Amino acid sequence: MLQHQFENIVALWKQFMPKKHLIKNTINNELIALQVYSDYGNFKIPFDIWACVEVSNLEALPEQMLSFIVPEGLYAVFLHKGMNAGATYQRIMSEWLPASGYAIDDRPHFQIMGENYKNGSPDSEEDFYVPVKKV
Repeated sequence: MLQHQFENIVALWKQFMPKKHLIKNTINNELIALQVYSDYGNFKIPFDIWACVEVSNLEALPEQMLSFIVPEGLYAVFLHKGMNAGATYQRIMSEWLPASGYAIDDRPHFQIMGENYKNGSPDSEEDFYVPVKKV
């Protein structure tokens, strides 16, 4: 499922979760939050957000749902713990990225919420996938 503005993230997940069971070919129980930026870094420009699950194929998806194929490429993966995703991204962009020898690539960013994800809990864990390319 897809929304076009950051403010709609909660509404998107509230819409997606009751319909998730309609997807019959899921690979696992992980949830994926995906962002597609038309101009990464300029957050005044709306970007697309997706609530997703990984599927074995694109056949037999529920009629009201869309498919998205993540383009191939290199991703830096970071474990995020707790509730402050903004602070984690800030550290990635201001500390890790400048010293890494990589730059942000023009591909989707996403987070995988697996078995250690606990919505609304300070003990929650998820993996942040940041698209990168060598500079």
